[in-house]
Parts: sequence; structure tokens; C-alpha cells
Amino acid sequence: MKHFILFIFIVATGIFTLPAQVNNSSNLLPKPRSTTPGHEGCYFELTPDTKIIDLTDDVSTKNAVAEINRIAVAVFGKKLKNDTSVKGPGNIIIRKNNSCPAEGYLLDIAPENIVIQCSSGAGAFYAAQSLKQIVPVQAFETSIDLETLKLPTVKIEDAPHFAYRGFMLDCSRHFWDVETVKEVIDILAVHKMNRLHWHLTEDQGWRIEIKKYPLLTKKGSLREETTTGHNEGFDGIPYGGYYTQKDIKEVVKYAAERFITVIPEIEIPGHSLGALCAYPWLGCRGEEGNYKTWPMWGVSPQIACAGKESTFEFWENVLEEVIELFPSEYIHIGGDEAPRDEWKVCPHCQKRIKENGLKNEAELQSYVNSRIENFLKSKGRRMIGWDEILEGGVSQDATIMSWRGASGGITAARKGNYAIMTPNSHCYLDYYQTSDRTDEPDAIGGYVPLHKTYELNPYDKLTPEEQKYILGVQGNLWCEYIPTPMQLQYMALPRLGAIAEIGWSNPAPEDKDINDFVDRAKNLSRYYSVFGWNFAKHFYEGVTPKEDEKKVYRGW
Repeated sequence: MKHFILFIFIVATGIFTLPAQVNNSSNLLPKPRSTTPGHEGCYFELTPDTKIIDLTDDVSTKNAVAEINRIAVAVFGKKLKNDTSVKGPGNIIIRKNNSCPAEGYLLDIAPENIVIQCSSGAGAFYAAQSLKQIVPVQAFETSIDLETLKLPTVKIEDAPHFAYRGFMLDCSRHFWDVETVKEVIDILAVHKMNRLHWHLTEDQGWRIEIKKYPLLTKKGSLREETTTGHNEGFDGIPYGGYYTQKDIKEVVKYAAERFITVIPEIEIPGHSLGALCAYPWLGCRGEEGNYKTWPMWGVSPQIACAGKESTFEFWENVLEEVIELFPSEYIHIGGDEAPRDEWKVCPHCQKRIKENGLKNEAELQSYVNSRIENFLKSKGRRMIGWDEILEGGVSQDATIMSWRGASGGITAARKGNYAIMTPNSHCYLDYYQTSDRTDEPDAIGGYVPLHKTYELNPYDKLTPEEQKYILGVQGNLWCEYIPTPMQLQYMALPRLGAIAEIGWSNPAPEDKDINDFVDRAKNLSRYYSVFGWNFAKHFYEGVTPKEDEKKVYRGW
């Protein structure tokens, strides 16, 4: 009864101060470079009257200010006020410091003020993400707007190890609406990740509007039905969905405001049945191909014809519109799992091979890659592709995304090509994350528990000279067996935290402490809960917990 009366008093008076909780600065994920706690018992009092003072003269820091205000709205129910000069204590001050790395920051929570120093808006934004995790989770959990929030004093000096910290989302097997994609972007932002690789075209559906080719979405985005189980039958239910160019612009803008670059993937030349269904002349068999979007999972044996000039004209016209929509440096061309058997019997493809002195169909795909890359270069863009594009040769300027283990990235680095490590052995988030299948939703197969993802060493087997060609890491989420946003989040979290930590902190193998990481991942999962995100609870799968950790998290 006492607690109920106190609650009524709090609501009636509007006065609710959350006492300082555990110092969350030691629990940040990804782990900062340097964290120095302040004196015990010293706090900064964050209140609705706290002001944000941006002294950087950098328009991009407005996005960091917006992020701080999102925290304020969650805690206090309203935004903080802005000011242009420091007038007394009790402020959040953002200052320019050109000695900070591009995405780095200094965060000093002192009793007088919170001071963020950065050389870019991205640094200020990532400081805000650290601030979000320092705010006690109870402040987000309570439904009552607070009046005062005490934050323990701390100094953090931080910057990422890798420039590329990515996540790939497959929207072709299952289509995700704009709001779901935005929520994925919010999840990436919390983890200080800066690339969203958007897989937009597939055998199972073409998901991006191209105005020059309207049938791509009118026909190519639809499939008559979808396989059930592991290609065990069909559901008989038509399925479809695509992004208008307006949708694309909205997502790209939303991501940019969170310092995330969206990289589109347009599959060339395989995984292209969605396009062939819309325009049969793209295929080696033309109208006789009877092409239909693929209702099964796996790879269709059909492929776009590399012998026809009309195919290259199509690809270039599509990429022309894609480039207008995405300001990213990179355009991803796929290039994986291209079934080249049809090329072996296609007179157009064989003529191309003969006329260009190519040895085989692998070199024909290399010819395709080269032409597409030259087109992208002419538009000021760079090509990235899966590690199969190494077969038959690739230019020195191509960037390799290594998914079939780390070998593709190792080969690329030794050849002097830049690479991104995303081996399926560690980074495929569509794989099962527990050995107990009764405790997991259906998945494509494989087994990548949290600790396995955390064990990834992007530099394994590379010399210091070769290591400079590794741009970063990426987690991939293929969505054949992921039909709902709830399951999407479950498969990504908390393993995405391990990818984020490797991308941001990249601890040396001998410095990794799995129990420390799991403790921080569990702490961050409380924030997942209050933000409304689903996550897997198998933190200790394959891990021996500390003596004082008796509870084993299971289920989904």
C-alpha cells in the first residue's frame, strides 16, 4: 500500500527523480578505446532544463543533436532546448576538435557539463550512442516522465578500428516494408554500424522500381507462390512487394541522418530470374525460356545472357537509375553463384567468348564484371562483389566481399584488392544460434552461436602489409526462412553486437574475453527490450559462464 500511495504522489506532483544506477560506462558495446570513471558519488544531473550547445559550425552535428533529443523525449517526454553559447553549468556541449579521428569522439561527463568533442558529425552521433547506453535502462523502462536523471561522471576516448562496419539485409526472399527497414537502421545506429547493404534483386523477386523498365516491379516483384519448409511443398499464396523510388529516397535519407550509408545490390549476372520474368529477352533462351520468378529457395539455373548487347544496355540503364537514388561510393553487383551452364550452349555467349579470346565461361563472367565496373567508374562509383568475382580475374580496383569463408578476402588482400570480411562461418546471421532446435525458429541451416561470431579475426593468416586491405566486417541476414520482423530481429540480435564490436574495437584474439563480452551483450539486451526489439537469449551457448552466473537464458 505504501508503494501505491507513493506512486500516486509521484504522478500527482510530477516529481520523479531516478536515483543513479550502476555505472554503465563499463558496459558499453562496442567497447570504447579508453574509459576513465570519475570519482565515486560524482554525477551530472540531466534535467528537462539541460541545454544542448553546438559550437562546431558543422551542419551534420544536427543529427547528433536530434539523437540526444530522442533520448530526452524517451526520458523526460520532451526535447531539450538549444543555445548558441555557454551560460553557466548544466549543459551538453558539442565542440570541434580536429585531432579526433573522422568517426571518433571524446565524451566527458562531469558534474558541471557533458562535453562532446569531435571532428565530424559522425563522431558526435556515436558519442550520443554511448550516452544512450550510459543512461540507466530504468529511465527508458518507466512510463513516467522524469524530472532529474543522475549520470555518473566518466571520460571516454573512442574511435572505430574499421571504416566499414556493415549489415546486409535481404529484402528479396521476404519483403520488408519501409518502417521495418528504418527499424533495422535504428538497430545499426545503436551498435555504431555505418553501412546497410541492401539486397534488392533476386530469383525470388525484384524489389526496386526502375522507371525505364516498369515490368520489373509489375511482374518481377511477384511470385505465384512460395515453398513451404525446406522446399517440401508450396503454399499456393501469391507474394510480392517492392520499393518505389520515393521509398528508396526516404530510407537513404533516414540512414544518412544516422551516418549510415546504404549500398544497393543489383545481382549481375546470376540470381536474375526476377528480371528475366519481366523481360525474357534478357535470357539466353529468350521468349522460349518461359521464365517465372522462383517460388523455391536456392539458386535458379537461369542466368542473364552475357552475349547480347541488349543485356548490357539493360544493366547500364538500371544502374543509371540506381546511381541517382544512392549516393554511396560503392554499388554491389552480386556476382555470386552464377549458374554458367546455359552460357555453354548459348550461341550468343559462345560468340562473345570467341570474339574476345576468352578461355571459358568463368572468363566471360570476368568480362561482364569488367564492363560493369568500367561503367560504374564512368559515373564516379566503385564496384563491390561477392568473392566469386575473383574467378576468371578481376581488376585491381574491385572490392571483394568474402563470404565463402575468409579465403576470398585473404586472396584479395594478397593481390592488393580491398576486401570486407563476412565469412559464413562467423557472420551468417540466418544460421541457427543454438544446438537445441526445439528452442529456435526454423532457419536455413548451419550453426553460428554468439561466441562463434565474436571469435572472428578479420586479419587471420594475413601479414601486417596485407591487413591494410581489409576494409572491415559485415553480418549477413538472408531471409528465406525469416517471414516476420520479430524473427528478423531475433536472428540479428545479439550476434550483431559481436559484429559491431569486431568492426569498432577489433580486439586481438588474445585479448578477447568472452565472459566480459557476454556480460555487456546481456546488459545491452535490456535496452533492446525497452526499445521493443526481439532478441535471442542464448548468451551462454557453448560458453562456460562465470561462477556467479547461474541463470542460463534460453528460448525466443
